[in-house]
Amino acid sequence: MPSTQNQGSLCFLSHPLFFSFFLQKTTTCFPFIFHRHHYSADIQMANSASGIAVSDDCKLKFLELKAKRNHRYLVFKIEESVQQVVVEKVGGQAETHEDFANSLPPNECRYAVFDYDWTTNENVQKSRIFFVAWSPETARVRSKMLYASSKDRFRRELDGVQVELQATDPSEMSLDTFIGRVTH
Repeated sequence: MPSTQNQGSLCFLSHPLFFSFFLQKTTTCFPFIFHRHHYSADIQMANSASGIAVSDDCKLKFLELKAKRNHRYLVFKIEESVQQVVVEKVGGQAETHEDFANSLPPNECRYAVFDYDWTTNENVQKSRIFFVAWSPETARVRSKMLYASSKDRFRRELDGVQVELQATDPSEMSLDTFIGRVTH
């Protein structure tokens, strides 16, 4: 029968005071193991990648676009003050690809969803939902990093996107680009 006395002898390792003492001694005696600057930078980067929330309105509007087909496109932005993705613009069903392209700011990053409809050579109506990560060259570096690190988390919230597109220039999201992505 194993002794329960030995199991309690290592519980001091999980005590917060011991851990802070250990961390302090380790970084003092062995700075190459835990360099404080790198350790804190790693924690900050991990939080920025996972700290962006998605508003319920984003999910609701996307479901309306996908299921009810009420909207042609949605433009989303990250509200840095509250660390949350919110809906910035909703494009009506009658709006075009040109209206969608013009709704994206030339100097700021955005996420967008576009419901692209077309008719095949066999006269069949088809539709694809595009997710666009808009990151223009002229945007601030901090903004580009924030949008890039949050993209996958946000994209997973939009169940039903069929095509993903990364665009840094208006030519990369032209109508020809959309047509090319659905025909092959």
